[in-house]
Amino acid sequence: MRAVVYNGPRDVAVQDVPDARIERPTDVLVRITSTNICGSDLHMYEGRTDFPQGGVFGHENLGQVAEVGDAVDRVKVGDWVAIPFNIGCGFCRNCDRGLSAFCLSTADRSVVPNMAGAAYGFADMGPYRGGQADLLRVPYGDYNCLKLPPDAEERQNDYVMLADIFPTGWHVTELAGLRPGESVVIYGAGPVGLMAAHAAMIKGACMVVDRHPDRLRLAGSIGALPIDDSKGSPVDQVLALTNGIGADRGCECVGYQAHDPEGHEHPNMTMNNLVKSVKFTGGIGVVGVYVPEDPAPQDPLYKQGEIVFDYGLLWFKGQTIGTGQCNVKAYNRQLRDLISTGRAKPSFIISHELPLREAPNAYQHFDARDDGWTKVVLKPAA
Repeated sequence: MRAVVYNGPRDVAVQDVPDARIERPTDVLVRITSTNICGSDLHMYEGRTDFPQGGVFGHENLGQVAEVGDAVDRVKVGDWVAIPFNIGCGFCRNCDRGLSAFCLSTADRSVVPNMAGAAYGFADMGPYRGGQADLLRVPYGDYNCLKLPPDAEERQNDYVMLADIFPTGWHVTELAGLRPGESVVIYGAGPVGLMAAHAAMIKGACMVVDRHPDRLRLAGSIGALPIDDSKGSPVDQVLALTNGIGADRGCECVGYQAHDPEGHEHPNMTMNNLVKSVKFTGGIGVVGVYVPEDPAPQDPLYKQGEIVFDYGLLWFKGQTIGTGQCNVKAYNRQLRDLISTGRAKPSFIISHELPLREAPNAYQHFDARDDGWTKVVLKPAA
């Protein structure tokens, strides 16, 4: 089968690799029809993680079931399914509590001791190949495959967002404690930040901080209030819009490669701006990726995953912080139904639909943040 293979920093290629196949009775084999390039893929693409050469990218996947193992009961050949990026077993202590992002059974502890959680094609999260490929093996298929409605094939550009970014965008508003009627400021208008804005607009209203005109236009298109941090302090702009009080809630959707308008990285920048932008007793949710070690840091302190953080101000303001990867299965069914009924349409962020063979070029454009490259969906069957 064909797959997007990582050969080194900023070097990916579509290559032939051994076919994915059923390996255990609980596996499901999915023929991938839509697979997204995620902002998290760029950390690996740029060589900012220890993703292995020869590994296959792709954790935002949708397709049609091609084969099922002998122990699979619920999922049938021919079903259209969205596949959560985190791989859970469904029966460990964490999965049983709804914390599927921190599964204790699927983690590869031979690489990272005391690890919890696994994902497709993701650094340090198990030996599982990604789905930017023709086929994907889904472990514990009955648990991990979300069956889709009859309109799945024609609306797969919406439903594929259930694999990661729509639930993650919803998750960060939940981590922040957002309630109907409250204000929220979202730092970062990449795909996850835009999904957080989409979630916030379903719940109420929001402000979105970024500096890329195409992304700010998309935020404005769904009713969010765009804030361009290249035009002045985003904190001052948020305070001016909230009568000096600050937003009720804040969402961090950027991560450790946050940088100022001049391009200099400051991994602590958005976190400290959020503390200043959110009101006393407000809540902050963090889903932007932070890692324990950065092999190519621009900030020396962040080599060990540490940042200079305004903890004193956070404490003084009585704010709370929620962090961590999204437990996709905690949200994907209800979000599927919001899509099915027309209440949510996360495909509004898609800028490009491309055949799998064009993945290397797409990675270059997306990594460069070229104007208009907001979200790429790869179509292996095209």
